[in-house]
Amino acid sequence: MGSHRRQAPSGFDRGACVAVSVLSAAVAALGAVPATAAPAAPADDTRAEVDRLYTEAEQATEAYNKADERTDTLRGEVRRTQDRIARQQERVNEMREALGSLAGAQYRSGGVDPSVALLFSEDPDDYLDKAAALDRISARQAGQLTELQNALRALAQERTEATGRLTELEKSRKAVAAHKKTVEGKLAKARALLNALPDDDRAAYDRASRSGRAELPDLTGVQPASGRAAAAVAAARSAVGKPYIWGANGPSGFDCSGLTQWSYAQAGVAIPRTSQGQRHAGQHVPLAQAQPGDLVTYRSDASHVGMYVGNGQVVHAPYPGAPVRYDPVGMMPIDSVTRV
Repeated sequence: MGSHRRQAPSGFDRGACVAVSVLSAAVAALGAVPATAAPAAPADDTRAEVDRLYTEAEQATEAYNKADERTDTLRGEVRRTQDRIARQQERVNEMREALGSLAGAQYRSGGVDPSVALLFSEDPDDYLDKAAALDRISARQAGQLTELQNALRALAQERTEATGRLTELEKSRKAVAAHKKTVEGKLAKARALLNALPDDDRAAYDRASRSGRAELPDLTGVQPASGRAAAAVAAARSAVGKPYIWGANGPSGFDCSGLTQWSYAQAGVAIPRTSQGQRHAGQHVPLAQAQPGDLVTYRSDASHVGMYVGNGQVVHAPYPGAPVRYDPVGMMPIDSVTRV
């Protein structure tokens, strides 16, 4: 199914999300600038820079979430591989003990058969090559050693795979750390810029980007797409007012995809951690057919996501400093609407 893209209406308050232009919202709050106006004041430039930093911070947050999710997956794969190695090593040890018992029996009966002596070679392949020339090797000995050889090969393969996964895990850990550093740096710079604004300008920014839209909008007559969608909507609405915390997926704080993932988890449904993954968590539908519980991803890179709750509204975690709240679905360009 194709995705639906929609440009934000002109003059719409884009302070609703980290990925939206707070500057345009601030200008709307302060009054339109005439065509003949002087160049933007430094405070306007600062607000635009804060908006840009918040946008980039959320993009980096979703990259962080993706890398962190990959790290968790790899950690599980490494753990399962190590468990298989342990079981395979135990099997190898048991076969070695059995072959050792055979060698002991031959020794007690009059000396160690040359073929049995080769059973303790460090290289079973080398033994098999030489064993063909020994006419005293028994079929039982050959079968046992062949079994040991296969077990050792499987063990070596498991260890090779584990080494590869451990290497990939370390790379993923470094990626997580790099994304975290990027997010923290951008957020710190944004906070410093906001703190440097004069009180009046900072108040204007606050009015534009935190305009009291946490209150319940009119959702009369809305019908969720399914029972689980209804449960997810109820969970998302219960989170209204909780803080935006990057990298968090509840219950005390959320980033954008953390909120939608947590909401569906309360309905017993597992969806991917990132907004990019959530874009493909179900069937795409046109915006005109959106129903409560549908996931709405924004911008061409799907770096922000909210949950449609009906009557043209979404619940989402906007950006640092702005709590989970309601906003119009068209607050920014829409990438897709996904029915889980």
